[in-house]
Amino acid sequence: MDTERTTAPIKPVRASSRKPLQRLSPAIVEQVERLLGGRTRDIRFNGELALLFRERSWPRTAKIIRAWMVWVIVLDVLTLGLNAVLLPTETVMSMLWPASILPPAALVASIAFLRPHALWVQGVFILSAVFLILLSVALVGVNTGGEFYERHLNIMLFVAVTAIIIFPVPLGWAMAIGATALGIYLVFQLRNPDIKAGSALAGTLFFASGVAATVVARRTATIFAQKTFLLELRDRSRLAELTDANSQLELLARTDPLTGVANRRSMMETLHYFWSEDLKRTSGAAMLMCDIDDFKHLNDNLGHAEGDRCLVKVAGIIQSSMRDERDQVARYGGEEFLVFLPGSDEQEAGVIAERIRSRVEAASLPNPTSRVGPWVTVSIGVAILMQNSGLVSAEHMQRQADAALYLAKKTGRNCVVVHASEVGQASG
Repeated sequence: MDTERTTAPIKPVRASSRKPLQRLSPAIVEQVERLLGGRTRDIRFNGELALLFRERSWPRTAKIIRAWMVWVIVLDVLTLGLNAVLLPTETVMSMLWPASILPPAALVASIAFLRPHALWVQGVFILSAVFLILLSVALVGVNTGGEFYERHLNIMLFVAVTAIIIFPVPLGWAMAIGATALGIYLVFQLRNPDIKAGSALAGTLFFASGVAATVVARRTATIFAQKTFLLELRDRSRLAELTDANSQLELLARTDPLTGVANRRSMMETLHYFWSEDLKRTSGAAMLMCDIDDFKHLNDNLGHAEGDRCLVKVAGIIQSSMRDERDQVARYGGEEFLVFLPGSDEQEAGVIAERIRSRVEAASLPNPTSRVGPWVTVSIGVAILMQNSGLVSAEHMQRQADAALYLAKKTGRNCVVVHASEVGQASG
């Protein structure tokens, strides 16, 4: 009966180990290639690709919006302070209440962008905040009158333009900011006693051309940001494919192509890791050298195809006889298989070796000219590495397993021999 083990799996460290890349769905990869294959100005995001872009760009967008909101608060406070020093008290008092609208609106928007929200929620926060900020700037001039009236309306348009340029937001949001600013400007200019309606409309149209150009520039900047994101996704996809290919090549380089178990190189890496980490001092180990009896006779009489089939079947039996993923099986050469059992003592190693021997015999694979019997059998040599075993090396342990296998062959084959310093003990 197998005893429960607590030893961690023995796995050699790979120089090529890296954090797996997040995989893109085939639909996303196809969409990325299609968009990059077309004209840059035709790039449009929708569905999952739009969601990925928002997730990727949100931290930068939120940081920019928060910084802008803080900036307008600081300018609002500094302007009021400067006006308090330079202007009459009555003028400053007329500016005070409309200017007080701006800080809370900007502060709420800044707080709202501390963490992600649904897109429509973000839109409500930013458009509402910008509307109140623009209205506050405009009302400061309107409420004060005189030279401040049109000056603050122009300042309000400047604030809107900076928001459109700086905010990396959807085109609809930028257009809404521009339309809001022009609407506020037109409404208050129509009410301006110092200019006629025609002048108000002409001024609005003039500034509308500048706002439109700014929105177009914002759209162009967004398209280039999206194209950069598409290139990043394509690079990620190709890197993932390259990583998969390298992993497959590494697996092939470590696997015996016929039997599917590890090859000799892989086993050598496992043993090197076990000994270099000095795990032998804390867990001990066992090594089994398994050899198919009279395999040459099988090849000569039944052909190499049947010999290959025999190797595959025996490898599968050995692999299925292991305790768990800690145990390593490798085709060591020809018809030989090396089994490494970390954390195993002599009794447990003997049980596993006998399990392999009996299962191979019970499989009744034909070998009519074998000197043992009409079926395929295996001989197994076992070497034991006890805990705290001084300077015993992996090579020395392999020689012990080989010596035990030689004795098993000499004893009559189809048996298990455990290496001992003085006497070999056989069973089977």
